[in-house]
Amino acid sequence: MQFLDEISGSVPALRRYARALTRNADRADDLVQDCLERAIRKQRLWAPSGPLQGWLFRILLNLHRNDSRHQRRRGDHLSIDTLLVEPSIPAPQPGRIALGEMSRAIDALPTEQREALLLVVLDGVSYQEAAGILGIPAGTLMSRLSRARAALRTMTGVSEEPRLRSVK
Repeated sequence: MQFLDEISGSVPALRRYARALTRNADRADDLVQDCLERAIRKQRLWAPSGPLQGWLFRILLNLHRNDSRHQRRRGDHLSIDTLLVEPSIPAPQPGRIALGEMSRAIDALPTEQREALLLVVLDGVSYQEAAGILGIPAGTLMSRLSRARAALRTMTGVSEEPRLRSVK
């Protein structure tokens, strides 16, 4: 029963990461469900040498990569409902515009950089654990993070990383 308890404790983090990867709540829920189903079905393959959450992230990431390859081959699917909607007006709030710009910039990153950035920044996974989840050396992870951050600064027009202001 401990295995299932650990899995249920990891669901919120899996949902966050899946939502960030897919940018679609329904696809993210399906991805998490497929991940959990596969983890329970393949429970005998998990070696308790590391954290279970890292193993779950790896399953989720592999499922997402497989789905992405499948989607690229099949092409985009547009719902008829989306075609009948009138064009929306961009939000006038600057914060919302900046968030939209950052979201588009993250989507434009190469897959390897986006996966690394989302694991470390969104889910707060340590560099070592993220490198293990992605199956790459820690130095490669740090390089991908550095390139992703530099690309985001370039795409959003920010010349340097934000700095925390000291309170006096």
